Order: sequence, then C-alpha cells, then structure tokens
Amino acid sequence: MNGDFDLFDYMGEQQKRREAPLASRLRPKSLDEVVGQEHILGRDKLLYRAIKADKLGSVIFYGPPGTGKTTLAMVIANTTKADFHELNATTSGKKDMEEAVQRAKAAMAQYGRRTILFIDEIHRFNKAQQDYLLPFVEDGTVILIGATTENPYFEVNRALLSRSRVFELKPLSKEDIKKLIERAVNDTEQGMGIYGAVIDEDAEDFLSDVADGDARAALNAIELGILTTDKGPDGIIHLTLPVISECIQKRAIGYDRDGDNHYDIISAFIKSMRGSDPDAAAYYLARMLEAGEDIKFIARRIMICASEDVGNGDPIALCVATAASLAVERVGMPEAAIILSHAANYVACAPKSNATHKALLNAQEALRETGNLEIPGYLRDAHYQRHEELGRGIGYKFPHSYPKHYVEQQYLPDGIKERRFYEPSENGYEKRIKAYLEGLKEMGNDGSEQS
Repeated sequence: MNGDFDLFDYMGEQQKRREAPLASRLRPKSLDEVVGQEHILGRDKLLYRAIKADKLGSVIFYGPPGTGKTTLAMVIANTTKADFHELNATTSGKKDMEEAVQRAKAAMAQYGRRTILFIDEIHRFNKAQQDYLLPFVEDGTVILIGATTENPYFEVNRALLSRSRVFELKPLSKEDIKKLIERAVNDTEQGMGIYGAVIDEDAEDFLSDVADGDARAALNAIELGILTTDKGPDGIIHLTLPVISECIQKRAIGYDRDGDNHYDIISAFIKSMRGSDPDAAAYYLARMLEAGEDIKFIARRIMICASEDVGNGDPIALCVATAASLAVERVGMPEAAIILSHAANYVACAPKSNATHKALLNAQEALRETGNLEIPGYLRDAHYQRHEELGRGIGYKFPHSYPKHYVEQQYLPDGIKERRFYEPSENGYEKRIKAYLEGLKEMGNDGSEQS
C-alpha cells in the first residue's frame, strides 16, 4: 500500500462494493464481459479496437437508460493508462470542471499522462458549461466521454459534437437480458448466487421482456426479489412469475410481444381508433403500455391509422401522429405515454375517410390491368436540348398561367383517361376537397368559369 491508500481504505472499499446495488456489482470490468452492443463493440468495430489499443478520442455515448453507457466508461477506466476523472452534470458545475482540467494539465506536465474526463448526463450542462470544455477537448488536455439519454444532436453543442464521435447504444435484446439475469442469480462472487435462488422460466421470460432492454431494471427486480422472498420448504428462494411481476411493478398480463396476443391487442387498438371510439383506444393503449410494448411501435401504428383511416377527413391527424412519434423518442417513458394518448385520442375523434387509401388501391389495380401505359408527350421531361424533336413537353398548359391556377388538361395516359381513382367522401375536410374538385369541372378549357 502507498501513502494514499492504506489497509483500512482497502477494507472500506471492499465493504462498500459488497453493499453496492447488484447492478453496480455486476458491472463489467473488461470489454469481453460486456453483454450486447455488438454493433459498436464487435471485435471488428472501431470502438472495440480503440479501447483495446488505448487510443480512444473524445466520444459521446447516447442511448436509453440501462443500456451500458456508464458501464462502457468504467470499462475504459479499467483498461486505459490515462488518468480517469468522473463528473455527473446533475450535481457538478463549472468549478468542478475547472478542477478536473487543472488536474489534467498537471498530469500531462508532470507525468506525460493523458486524462479522460467522463461526464454523465452531459446534456444537463448548459451551453456556457459545455462551451468551457471546448478548448481543452480541442487541444487534447482532456479526452471527453459524455453519456446522455437525450439525442446529442439536439442537446449537445454543435462545436463539441464536431470534436467527438457519437456512438448510439441500443436497448439490450431479450436474450442479452436473460444472460444478465442468469449471471445475477447464479454468480456467487458479484451476483446473488450465495442466496441459493432459482428463477422460473416463465418469470425469466416475463422479466427479460418487460425490462424493455434496460439491464438495470431487470437486475434491480432480481435483487429485490431475492432479498424479500422467503425460502421455500426445500430451502431455495423461488423467483416465480408473481414475485418478479411485483418486483418490477408490472402486472404479468397475458401479452407476448412475439405472439398472437400482441397482434390481437394492436388490432383492437387500431380498430378502436378507426371506429371513432377514444375510450376503447385508451384502454388498449393502456394494456400495451402496461405490458411494456415498444412505444415506437405504437407510435408507428398511430401514424399509419392517421393516414389510412382518417386521411383527408382531417389532414392534421397525420401531423399530430407524426409529431407524437418524434416526441416519444425524445421524451421516453413514462411521459411518452401521455403523448401517445394525445395522438391516439385525436385520431380516434377525427372525421374518417379511407378515400386516399382506396385511390392508391384503385390505381394499383389499373396498373396491373393495363401495364405501363405511355405518358402523354406534353407531360414528359423537357429539360434538355432538342426535346421538341422527340415531342417532349410540346403543348403543356402551365396551370399557374390561368385564372384560379387551373386549366383543363389530360394527365392520365390515353388508355385510362376516363378512370377515376380518388373519390372524396362527404366527411370532415374532405367534403371541402370534393366541392373544390367539382368546382374545377365547371370551369372551361381556358380556365374561365362557364356560364
């Protein structure tokens, strides 16, 4: 032991580690222990090679909670020869950064050692705080590792981003979560193996599913279950489905995201919106959220319904649904549930029309019947020399040159020129569209109104 770290300090650290939460104790110490994130940590990937070679530049780790951002930073801390300093933007300020920079300068001047500065929740720093780091990142005084759950292209200064490489961490797969669950239950050194617990297969399936890619949530549930469950008559702690369901605070309702029930509920959700029943839409939305359905999947289905079943009955429905889809990705759960409810209720209550969808189906049917008919010459591209010799663009009437920006003109090929594909309904805004189109028919060939 050196003068800065004696036996009592060592024993204290060991005791602190034993009492640390399970998720902290199981945190990998090396790259080879990391579970998941193969898209950036595969042996042939840049990040893996850079960490192994201790040649890491400034990086931003971006991803949902529990996907390993802090874990990767700790792995780097264990493998690098550089000094490693950690700050959390929720509790640190400019003074803390100034002290870290001064230590980095001293380490470089005295020992020629680089310094890695890890800033967790970096998006919490304001613009001025982020700007402070710029010159020290640029001149190499510190190598920055930022971690954020928010999209860095919205929340991190552009100048800082330009000096860093962004790596997106994905939610862990169900199989990845299962590996961690089994390690947590059975590992006698860092896990809960000394308690002699077993987890039922259906409980493991349920937990790996509803954890929704969040390793920390799964490990916290395992730890709570083992510490609060009595041993059975056989002397073993049994982590059953009811126990795990209670520990992760999600009901084990009948729902499998890969099974029939998944499709039944999403089908009922869509049909409720299509049928203008906001109460039923809210109910099925609640069931999906309670079961841990992917919020991005729900948002996509709302967008599809807004176009397929509302269409031009209320064109704003698609805008609302699309905005909701973007918002849930930025906000995340649990608040994303409110945004999904907002969008689902708007779509459910909007005037309905599937005329735009039917127009596409009708056009596709005509295409199958007739094949690729010749496009009228005056509609074809004429942005090149001597197009007139091929009869391209000759005779085209430019609508904006006529009254009300309309002139009667054949746009469909000759073989189907009398076909009609889009038939606006009498519902919602589409009633106005229908009236407008009928009004155009009453105008003369020159764009003037007929008497």
